[in-house]
Amino acid sequence: MNALKKEVFEARDYYWDPWDEDDTGEARARPATIEQLWEDERVQEEGTHSILDMDRMLRPGEEPDYGTVQPLQPAEAHRATGTDRLTRAHVRAIEPLAGKRWFGRCAVLHDDRGRPEEVYFWGFSGD
Repeated sequence: MNALKKEVFEARDYYWDPWDEDDTGEARARPATIEQLWEDERVQEEGTHSILDMDRMLRPGEEPDYGTVQPLQPAEAHRATGTDRLTRAHVRAIEPLAGKRWFGRCAVLHDDRGRPEEVYFWGFSGD
């Protein structure tokens, strides 16, 4: 998750409105660090609509909370798709399993040979 957060921040692939609450008429520059990003009051209130809004990964049995990501459990995957070896073809079936705001999910997706290929993150952050 941390590697993805770094990648998203560096790619500037998150919500940032340079004109929000700017009294000078000048566009606000994007922050140089994730720490500076979170010092922005607007970001604190509305989020970035990205993985940057997620603080920690939940352990099995922990309840979802604000800013957390819950890994999809094999039994959930099986109920939603009929298998616990998910592929990209199963994404549409598992996406409804992240129904809360400010909460995310993740699942390991496999290639056609059943080998783990990627970790897929999805959910709802921001307002």
